[in-house]
Amino acid sequence: MVTKPFPGSPEDEADLTRADSLAREIFSDIANKWALLIIEALGERTLRFTELRNGTEGISHKMLTQNLRMLERNGLVERCVHPTVPPRVEYTLTEPGRALQATVDGMCDWTHRHLGHIETARRRFDA
Repeated sequence: MVTKPFPGSPEDEADLTRADSLAREIFSDIANKWALLIIEALGERTLRFTELRNGTEGISHKMLTQNLRMLERNGLVERCVHPTVPPRVEYTLTEPGRALQATVDGMCDWTHRHLGHIETARRRFDA
């Protein structure tokens, strides 16, 4: 992925309402179900690729790879390759990744608290 240069001020780059802002690009990257689930799975731990894939039901090898690369590119995940045969690759959250994890935890808590209400609303809407 190639990032276009942002010719605006730092305030413009941080403005989510602007289509060309860096903030919107970052928000788009991290606001997907796989990225959020990966961040939640890592938490305070270091996990290998296979552990992440096994712990994130439904994610394909390709989708996990793409999301880990995106999270690493954005400085949220650190990838460590150990020079063994076969190579052992581990992933851990960086400090900004751990800060984002607190928000993801809040979203998970919100989901658990309001799941019943959402299910009721969906049934009512679909009827």
